[in-house]
Order: sequence, then C-alpha cells, then structure tokens
Amino acid sequence: MRPTRLFSVLLLLTCVALASGARVSSADPPAKPPPITRVWISKSAHELKLFAGDQEIKSYKVAIGPGGPGPKWREGDKVTPVGHYHITMHQPSQFKIFLRLDYPTAADWVRFNDAKKKGELPDKATIGGDIGIHGTGNPAWDGVHKQTDWTWGCVALDNDEIAEIASMVKDGTPVDIED
Repeated sequence: MRPTRLFSVLLLLTCVALASGARVSSADPPAKPPPITRVWISKSAHELKLFAGDQEIKSYKVAIGPGGPGPKWREGDKVTPVGHYHITMHQPSQFKIFLRLDYPTAADWVRFNDAKKKGELPDKATIGGDIGIHGTGNPAWDGVHKQTDWTWGCVALDNDEIAEIASMVKDGTPVDIED
C-alpha cells in the first residue's frame, strides 16, 4: 500500500474511532472521589480531614484562632470553637471562599448563657458568629500563613485548598471540631 493511501486509511480509522466514542488513549481517566460525608478538624494537630463514610479522602494542614484549646466563649476571644457543626453556605469572600458554619449552636448558647449567669463573662459580652472555613484571600500568604494561628476563630487553608474543598463538600455537610 502506498504511504499516502496508508495515511488516509489510518486517518479514517482514527476519525471513526473518535466518532464512535472509543478511546484512543490507554490511560484511564482519574477516578472521581466519593462524596464527602464529614469534615473533621483537630485544633491541636492543625489538621482538617475529609471523609466519605469511614474512609479518609484527603487531609490538610490548617491555621486556627490563637485563643487556645477549649470552646469558644464569646465574640473576640479568637478561639476556634469545638463541637458539632454543619456547613450552611458557600460564599465568596475576602478570604477567597468562606464555608460558613452554623455556629453558634444550641449547645454553644447554653454554655454562653450559663457563663454570663455565673459572672464568668462581662455583661456586654456577645456570643459572636461568622465562623467558617476559608482561604487567605492573598496568594502571597499561601503556605506561610500556616506557620502561626491568626484567625478570629475560623479555620484557614491556602486558596487552592479551600477551592478544592468547596468543590467537594455540600451545604449541610457535618463538621466536627475537636481540641
């Protein structure tokens, strides 16, 4: 067979294969990760893990608030809360993406009101809100920001990491934060 005719036959076969949906490459596409069912955060380990059932899918190093261990007592204490929360919404923000949590929960309100009744908090103290998982907003901070705890109680990751997490978790996903 002449080279030009051989080329034409190969070109025709390739077009037929592509049109029929056959794959020309032998490489399999990357497997889609299973749906994320839970986010777990360890304040002491500075770690966020994504789970699908009992299977750990991915983990990330995070920055948290510098207020120390234990529960968040009031607005401005810079403590990352501990407890069981849920992602309520995905929002664009100055920190790239903000995954808002449902803090304060009923348990947080009980603790806050009890502390006020006992005089452990100032009369004008408020419980706060706007707690979430977010990026840095400033790409120059990516990586560097994790060398210290700097948030007002949120959990912070690099911008590409929060974008990845936001694409994998849905509103309503449970978030457990532990010391």
